[in-house]
Amino acid sequence: MQNNNNGTGSAFAIQPAGVMNQLPEQFFAKLVQDVNRQVAAGHDVINLGQGNPDQPTPPHIVEELREAAGNPQYHKYSPFSGYAFLKEAAAQRYKEDYNVDLDPETEVAILFGGKTGLIEISQIMLESGDICLVPDPGYPDYWSGVALSGAEMAFMPLTEDHAYLPDYSAIAPKVLERAKLMFLNYPNNPTSATAPYSFYEQTVQFAKENQIVVASDFAYGAIGFDGEQPVSFLQVPGAKEVGVEFYTLSKTYNMAGWRVAFALGNKEIIRLINLMQDHVYVSLFGGIQAAAARALTDDQQCVKDLVHMYESRRNAFFEELEQIGWKAEAPKGSFFCWLPVPDGMNSREFATLLLEKAHVAVAPGIGFGTNGEGYVRIGLLTSEERLREAVRRIGKLNLF
Repeated sequence: MQNNNNGTGSAFAIQPAGVMNQLPEQFFAKLVQDVNRQVAAGHDVINLGQGNPDQPTPPHIVEELREAAGNPQYHKYSPFSGYAFLKEAAAQRYKEDYNVDLDPETEVAILFGGKTGLIEISQIMLESGDICLVPDPGYPDYWSGVALSGAEMAFMPLTEDHAYLPDYSAIAPKVLERAKLMFLNYPNNPTSATAPYSFYEQTVQFAKENQIVVASDFAYGAIGFDGEQPVSFLQVPGAKEVGVEFYTLSKTYNMAGWRVAFALGNKEIIRLINLMQDHVYVSLFGGIQAAAARALTDDQQCVKDLVHMYESRRNAFFEELEQIGWKAEAPKGSFFCWLPVPDGMNSREFATLLLEKAHVAVAPGIGFGTNGEGYVRIGLLTSEERLREAVRRIGKLNLF
């Protein structure tokens, strides 16, 4: 009998690095599996559980890529930190939208999507023994970056009675002594809360006093309702001294699959991000950079139209919620809604019930942290008609 051990006498075993066992569970992957199982069984599932924009990228951006793809210059390696014209476009957009002045060369880094930057900053700033302050509930990929860095997390509860803003005075002194990095995210995923200018003033002061770097995740920065534009962390004097902001084209221009984002702010952090990326990547395909620059510098009517669409969807959705007695606060920003579960149920039980009985997928709040329990997150990422239909299906379960 042939020995398949190549004569070594023992089976070859893959021994991964210990950090691979520290990575958090990707609970969205299970959500997708559960939805696919219902679809495979022949059910019409209305999937409100994910955060993937449902509209196409505006045609003028697509056309720019089509033309740029034929440019031989872009068939070569891009400059390691990206083309200057794209960094200049990002700086221009921040000046026009938020009156923030940025040096394109030293205060803007091009990222392979916002998620990449959110992982990188933990690896850049943290090591074993350090603490990262993380919102709870919050975006689970913050946890991934901290795990890869070997550091620890301390959670900042986001509660309704505190407007889903962290209470810095509640953080223990022994935690602050070891804290080096803090994640913030407004408009917020999952709660959809927005942050006022005064909160960021407080944040800058808190960061300076405690020597904590701020990572502001501004992924939904373009999406504000009722005539209110979300506030950028970088608008506050002193913000660039203590941190950076992450901005993505994924939500603003329906470019989630294009993987274009930026880190903006503190020069030393931008230098470190570029240094890390020099060792891992050569920058984005030049044609995509050209299209991204067109998105940022062209007329912004497509963004206004998109925000109007989400606001209209929000209004239609909450009209239906009122009809079935499901009481919740309408979001002021993002394309998410944060809804309480019925009494006597937890968020996983409720989400499972909705999927199996109403064929409506929602994200259980516990997947975003302990303080997410008691809520579910839904995305306004389908038509008004389908959003209304989803609520009507839920209403037939007589849970409210």
